Amino acid sequence: MTTVRPAAGIRMPAEWDPHAGTIMCWPSRDAIWGTLRSRAVDDYATIARAIARFEPVTMVAPTSRAEEARAACGGSVSVIEIPIDDSWARDSGPLYALDDAGAPVVVDVTFNAWGRKFEPYADDALLARRWAEHHGVPRLDVDMVLEGGALTVDGLGTVVTTEQCLLHPNRNPGLSRAAIESGLRDALGLTTVVWLPFGLVLDDDTDGHVDNVAAFAAPGLVVAQGCDDPAEADHDRLAVNVRCLSDAPDARGEPLLVEEIPVLPFTELDGERLAVPYLNLYVCNGAVIVPVCGHPADEEMLGRIGACFAGRQVVPVPGAVLALGGGGPHCITQQIPASPGTTATPGTTATPGTRATPDGLERDA
Repeated sequence: MTTVRPAAGIRMPAEWDPHAGTIMCWPSRDAIWGTLRSRAVDDYATIARAIARFEPVTMVAPTSRAEEARAACGGSVSVIEIPIDDSWARDSGPLYALDDAGAPVVVDVTFNAWGRKFEPYADDALLARRWAEHHGVPRLDVDMVLEGGALTVDGLGTVVTTEQCLLHPNRNPGLSRAAIESGLRDALGLTTVVWLPFGLVLDDDTDGHVDNVAAFAAPGLVVAQGCDDPAEADHDRLAVNVRCLSDAPDARGEPLLVEEIPVLPFTELDGERLAVPYLNLYVCNGAVIVPVCGHPADEEMLGRIGACFAGRQVVPVPGAVLALGGGGPHCITQQIPASPGTTATPGTTATPGTRATPDGLERDA
């Protein structure tokens, strides 16, 4: 497979743009799940089946786990065998951009396991290349450490990220802020960077990924995670993020609008206190997949999120075990943009004003 640098005009589409499908990776690093691996398997499969109601899902699994993945996910999810070390497709999997003709290109950035925190990671570092070769997709090789969970974009050239992550010395110690901004422009067509100071306090694994604290919901609209408990360390940090977002100019020169989700749920699992942010959500064709952990505010917060993603079903999925492993639904998914001239497979059509459970039952939002 020849590495192809696309012509000028490369653009990273927004997550709400039409998808050809979703990539996921099967739980493969047993050490992070401990005695709860069977629950992790169940939750990954539940989320895969929930997304498969709306668009095709491809689960990447090592050969030793492929049959387990097929049995757990069922016939609605395709399983392909590619060597992997871990199961966070957002970060180790291929980033996609569109060239100037609108055709998808795999942007193969450098993956170093979030600052070499987890060994081994050699297969994960090769996943984007192997995916591109397997599917015959042109690949742009980018010599910069970057994870998909560090970015949320509007499809028009604006990216929101965190200083805590992208400027961390375990990522690109030789690059200045200006050099990182230049790299984002050249690799993904991101021309306007909105820097937030903070990720979540408990997000040690990723050093503060933005997908726990903010997500674009539409051009000019960012949904931001808040924390309404003044006793929590995240209370002040997330309030600062909201202030940084409010009225910040996007790539069009327009001020951003911010919708705050004020409750940050916490839970305990396997003796560990965990944050389960609603903002680690995934937008697929016709739906938004949102993690929950049984907090009393779930209904209200899901309603607020649904209002931001108009016309999509809000599908709550289990979030606690994923949080124990270090992520959420956004962390375990990666969208494949639809090619020009094709119609994305929608799966189940969204019903405005309803909320769906993972088993497909609808109820009023």
